[in-house]
Amino acid sequence: MAIVSVRGLTRDYHQGEHTVHALRGVSLDIEPGEFTVLMGPSGSGKSTLLNLIGGLDKPTAGSVKIEGADLASMTPAERSDLRRDRLGFIFQAYNLIPVLTAAENAEFVLQLQGKPSDDRRARAMETLEVVGLKGMEGRRPNELSGGQQQRVAVARAIAGDPALVLADEPTANLDSTTSDELIATMKHLNTEYGVTFVFATHDPKVMEAAQRVVRLVDGEIAEDTRA
Repeated sequence: MAIVSVRGLTRDYHQGEHTVHALRGVSLDIEPGEFTVLMGPSGSGKSTLLNLIGGLDKPTAGSVKIEGADLASMTPAERSDLRRDRLGFIFQAYNLIPVLTAAENAEFVLQLQGKPSDDRRARAMETLEVVGLKGMEGRRPNELSGGQQQRVAVARAIAGDPALVLADEPTANLDSTTSDELIATMKHLNTEYGVTFVFATHDPKVMEAAQRVVRLVDGEIAEDTRA
């Protein structure tokens, strides 16, 4: 079964007297274990599509199903639980909690899930080691470089064992070398641990690493290619 099933997805925004058609009837499936990139110019609809898949926004028309469950049929609390338990998020701006250490940030979702303290800490330490931050567990975000902060964000995203990780321009604020290292880390998580990723990105290096590239133009899928 597809992790994500999108059918006829439309999203319109009203700006004064004008209507912006961000998505125009998009349909696609994301299968377990995929490393998929949504690409296109600014305004193409890639971030809108990512937000709709993540239940962070509601479509004007069409449907989004996660593991067979229709987001539109869920209550706000049920959608929140789905995001907590089945989805991981990586943002361009890291979105770490400044007063928490790397380990505490990594285990934050596990805390929301109600996992016991010892299990949370063990899982956080495991994920930080996987993303190359062993020995930095006690550092706060302001004691880490941008690339290290984004690695903490990746650790946080995978700590709860989500079905899908959604990443919105995760390399945009990183230099070339750090970006390469982060892409290699996420590719390793995909190939060795089976983590399913969907990226919205302009970064050609992320596209090169992808198994599948979905190109959006003016809110429609113009091309869908697999490596």
